Amino acid sequence: MSRMTKRTTIFLTMFAAVLFVLVGCEQRAPILVYVTPTTLPQIGAVSSPVPADITPTPIPTIGPLPSATSGDASIAALPTDVPTNVPLVVIPTISANATIVGPVIGPDYTLPPTSTPRPTGVPTESPEAENNDNEDAQAAAPPEPTTVRPAGTPLPGLDPSRMGIQLDSNLDENDWRDAVGRRVEEQLDFGWVKVQLPWEDLQPDGPNDFGEPFQRFEQYIQYADREGLSILVSVAKAPAWARSNQTEDGPPDDPQVLASFMTFLLTKLPMIDAVEVWNEPNLVREWQGTLPFNGAGYMRLFAPSYQAIKALNPNIRVVTAGLAPTGNSDGSRNDRDYLREMYNNGLAQYADVGVGVHPYGWANPPDAQCCGSRGWDDDPHFFFLDTLRDYRQMMESFGHGSAELWPTEFGWPTWEGLGAEPPEEWMKWVTKWDQGNYLIRAFQIGQEQAGIGPMFLWNLNFAMLGNLVQERDERAGFSLLVPLAVNERPAFWMLYDAVRPDEQLERYD
Repeated sequence: MSRMTKRTTIFLTMFAAVLFVLVGCEQRAPILVYVTPTTLPQIGAVSSPVPADITPTPIPTIGPLPSATSGDASIAALPTDVPTNVPLVVIPTISANATIVGPVIGPDYTLPPTSTPRPTGVPTESPEAENNDNEDAQAAAPPEPTTVRPAGTPLPGLDPSRMGIQLDSNLDENDWRDAVGRRVEEQLDFGWVKVQLPWEDLQPDGPNDFGEPFQRFEQYIQYADREGLSILVSVAKAPAWARSNQTEDGPPDDPQVLASFMTFLLTKLPMIDAVEVWNEPNLVREWQGTLPFNGAGYMRLFAPSYQAIKALNPNIRVVTAGLAPTGNSDGSRNDRDYLREMYNNGLAQYADVGVGVHPYGWANPPDAQCCGSRGWDDDPHFFFLDTLRDYRQMMESFGHGSAELWPTEFGWPTWEGLGAEPPEEWMKWVTKWDQGNYLIRAFQIGQEQAGIGPMFLWNLNFAMLGNLVQERDERAGFSLLVPLAVNERPAFWMLYDAVRPDEQLERYD
């Protein structure tokens, strides 16, 4: 079926569905998907310390952000004003020096064990006014915005060929076909899909293992390709036979072993369009092994894989591992420092790579900039825009400005409608409508700028698996599909609408 025919069919189907909702409110059956946990951007506290013998690479002085030039707009030139035609929730105009008031956290607040290592410590003292009003502020629910589109306010049009979403491949065949074919290709109409490939699961018994797990993954990737999707595979988690350190997850002892796996993988699956070499290596839990826990150690892993991939197919895009946006702690390295170390160890010589970035925004709008003073807004790591700008500035300073930034993970979570308490207090401050508006605006920011590649939303359907909601797992908050009677969040239908300039849905819930 051609894409045009599919779109016509989808339009007629959706038109009928909207009419039916208005007169009867059909109960949509949840899609049952079964996935295994993947690396979470909000990761747990790690008991293993950072090796004491690591000496940070000297950080070069970086000058002012480069000015945008004709035909080469940069992140530095991003406007700080927000369009007024975004429906449902109006994101305020935020100047570069504005104070962003984030979620309130009191002086006794401690991080849950599954939280991202904070860039800075939790405040030990809050302003007096905050202490006095803290309880009331946390108890007050934000007003529910209208769920009906105001007349004549279309969503900003987005280019679906530059949009992607991550889902897990550990599904049965029917669920995989439904998630990829109906949800991603037909409804969201995204051009890309991202799958994280846990190497340890696909080759548990050795480098030539081509057993059932690998064959199933092969069939799933072939199906996504037949649906017309471009495919990004993120390879991480070396199997036990390739590591002498069996603690948590980490790279192989010998980087050439990963390079050989890349050749094996892409020989079996030549339809893969892009490969992300590892995931968040600035977290100890992802880097237990013999390679140094710094940007130099990562480049030792990256270089042989890059060469192997390009030797097999020079058209495959190679992307550096997206770094967790976090600071220095027992379980993490500051991603800005880590990226500088990657550049000091040769990253700029790879002119055609995509530079992976995970610009999560916590509860701060995508146009917001650091810093505020009430918690979760007191450091640039908490801001989508600051992370993009910091990375772009560093790329320019090392002469790598021609390379693209690839946001291989980003998103905003909300716990609205999921019951119980969210895993982290700040999630209360993102409504389901905020989530949709922030995602639309973030995609719009990325598509307005030169030098930003495909952007991958995290995630499609993790809330639908097992007991993640009951267990208050952060991954459920990011999911576009949730285990409710009508399981698509408004963000899902807002994205559906935003990539179809000729359509305007009347409702998103």
